Amino acid sequence: MIYFIALSAIISLIGLAAAAAAQETSLAVFGLALFGFGVLFGLLQVKHHFDAKDAARH
Repeated sequence: MIYFIALSAIISLIGLAAAAAAQETSLAVFGLALFGFGVLFGLLQVKHHFDAKDAARH
């Protein structure tokens, strides 16, 4: 799981860098979408971790 969270952090940083360096609107939107995907994917991984931990406890 930690590898996927690290991967999502890298994806998010690449998205922010792409949005910051964008000369066109389409690349800026793509970069922001990539950033959003990375953040949501990381949060989803954390949710899955705690859901599995909670299911194992019951």
